[in-house]
Amino acid sequence: MDSDKKKIALNIISSKVNHKGFGAGAIDLSNVSSVIIDEGEAYLDMGALHAKSRVEKGIKFSANKEDVPNGRKCWIVWVAVDRTEEGSYYAGVTACEMLVDTEARRGWKILADHVNKMDQAMKRRIVLDGLDETEKAALKKQLIDHNEDWWNRSDEALKAGLS
Repeated sequence: MDSDKKKIALNIISSKVNHKGFGAGAIDLSNVSSVIIDEGEAYLDMGALHAKSRVEKGIKFSANKEDVPNGRKCWIVWVAVDRTEEGSYYAGVTACEMLVDTEARRGWKILADHVNKMDQAMKRRIVLDGLDETEKAALKKQLIDHNEDWWNRSDEALKAGLS
């Protein structure tokens, strides 16, 4: 391989730097976090940004739900944080379903849905479709426990969606 050629790669950059030219317009994930909801428990797991969360490690994923007949429902929740003059707040929150069968090391998820939901969170949207009451309560508790001030400054749509 010619070492003089530029390699094309997905750049994760910070908004604090003014990038021009090659790599400009790359996605900025510096304000996006991931929360996993598994069996009624919600916890932060930044590994989900690279499909390496605790529940995803060692799992071979398929786009065919029938490949995982004994899978348990888990969620990746993308959380985007924004800042106003008053301070930071939870600006975008979207939930993506997946099935995981740890024993069989198989799982189901639609990668395009996960990418689209991450994009929606970054665009400050609230999409919590499919979460049951237990999962909503776990997510709400995690967000409040992580930073109650951010929760208090968040939009009423998020609070209503998790009530």
